[in-house]
Amino acid sequence: SDIGISGRIPSASEQATGKEKTEHDAMMAGNNDPFDMTFHEGPWGTAANPRLVPSHFDERILGCVCEPDATQIIYMNIKKGDPQQCDCGHWWKLVEAKKAM
Repeated sequence: SDIGISGRIPSASEQATGKEKTEHDAMMAGNNDPFDMTFHEGPWGTAANPRLVPSHFDERILGCVCEPDATQIIYMNIKKGDPQQCDCGHWWKLVEAKKAM
């Protein structure tokens, strides 16, 4: 038969498609966080200078650790456009993310 690979199970790179293939190819090229999902620490965001949050979409779920010793994460849905403020006062702005590859 001309369909598939005969006699063995295809590897991850041979069978991956779409976002999975994008992720797999980026990781094989050395980018272990192709969708920018790691925890980021940095300066407090203000209305005039909000923390920039990259996204490949028009909105993203964001987890804000409001205080250094917080025992919970405040989740909110931020959307492209004007900066948005967490209940703790921290400001965020969604921006276009660069391509993974």
